[in-house]
Amino acid sequence: MAVDGLFARGGTALAVFCLMLLPQHAFAATGLDGAAMRWPHALPFAGLLLSIALGPLLVPKIWHHHYGKISAAWALLALTALVVFAGSAVTLAALVHAMLAEYLGFIVLLFALYVVAGGILITGDIKATPATNLGILALGTLGASIVGTTGAAMILIRPLIRANRPRRHNAHVVIFFIILVANVGGALSPLGDPPLFVGFLHGIDFFWTTRTIWLQTAIVAGLLLAIFLAIDVWRFRSEPPPGDAGSAQPVRIRGLVNLVLIAALVASLLASAMWKPGIAFDILGTKLELEDVVRNLALLAIAALSVWLTPDEHRQANGFTWEPIREVAKLFAGIFVAIIPVIAMLNAGHHGAFAWLLSAVTGPDGAPREVAYFWFTGLMSAFLDNAPTYLLFFELAGGDPQVLMHQLSGTLASISMGAVYMGALTYIGNAPNFMVSSIAGENGIKMPSFFGYLLRAGAVLIPLFLLLTLLPVAPILHWH
Repeated sequence: MAVDGLFARGGTALAVFCLMLLPQHAFAATGLDGAAMRWPHALPFAGLLLSIALGPLLVPKIWHHHYGKISAAWALLALTALVVFAGSAVTLAALVHAMLAEYLGFIVLLFALYVVAGGILITGDIKATPATNLGILALGTLGASIVGTTGAAMILIRPLIRANRPRRHNAHVVIFFIILVANVGGALSPLGDPPLFVGFLHGIDFFWTTRTIWLQTAIVAGLLLAIFLAIDVWRFRSEPPPGDAGSAQPVRIRGLVNLVLIAALVASLLASAMWKPGIAFDILGTKLELEDVVRNLALLAIAALSVWLTPDEHRQANGFTWEPIREVAKLFAGIFVAIIPVIAMLNAGHHGAFAWLLSAVTGPDGAPREVAYFWFTGLMSAFLDNAPTYLLFFELAGGDPQVLMHQLSGTLASISMGAVYMGALTYIGNAPNFMVSSIAGENGIKMPSFFGYLLRAGAVLIPLFLLLTLLPVAPILHWH
């Protein structure tokens, strides 16, 4: 395919660039000095975000054929600026850390969930009534913390699309699906959403969010389902009466072996948290723990088993293609590279270009402002991707998992809710958002543009988040 060829050239250029970075003393590389960096270093990242937002809207044909190359070009520009600023050794070390310590685990988990969930085929005639749509959204919301937002979204989006395709007004169904199933529903476990998985990798207990923010998640999800039902009933009344479709085929679930493989994915994550052999591999200053390497290999092996054990006709009937995960992998690779200088400047705290941010989330007495952590984490998650944003505020709040789970539990709850809930505000806030939108577009549903989606999602979500801020729904949130 042309896209693959273009991205391959972009990827080759990136690889060649990395080889050019290698000096004789590469292993002596130190970290980036974020305090000495200024805002222009964030321009490649801003350019990539603007490309993602405006490309499909202004030049859709060029974007869809060249998005991989565009992403690689912005990443190369960010790396070039870093070489000029800090030298090749430091830049290479930062690149290796971003790819191996942050991006690799993120994309491997998404890939495995996408492949395994794509092998589950739901057949039969589903009538797209408001009650049926509500049931599918509620089921996906409940299942997202068990099989992941990516897993739940990939299992249910195609049956939902098939059911709603005959309706004239169907984009709102997918929009609420993105909000609920691809985001809010994943708030209760590390498997549910990538930012919580990042927290899990940094020492947060697997069931901490389940115990801590279940009430807030239930309130937000319940209100969203009620709003969706009201909108869908209104839209449904304007639909023409359905014709006689003959005898309805019963709903059946095929590819059940993939449910076993999803359980294996969960077991792999739990095992990696419990098994600590104390062995690590140092690659240009980035330490790869053995348990993380084994976990990633296990996830890839489970994905391979899914491809091997699932009949090809199941994926064909599902309309399964590799394009959505390719798009996510390419664009988020660029995001994880271009965000390197932004993270460095933010990590510089009061000495960096974003010192105002640390002041905004910290009171005069040094205590964290939980409302500020919720809103800043959330709004930045919507545009910077919620996984690296979660990590940024996790470190900004001290980075000690034991302190954050106990003395600063309200702060960690605020960070977790902001990252997960507000990832639904844009297509780039969370990786499954992209995949669901791409699959819907492939199946003939006219999805809104980047800004069109932002306006619709924001109109629904921002009032709910204001309510959550003002309403003391649980003692864990002692808003300052």
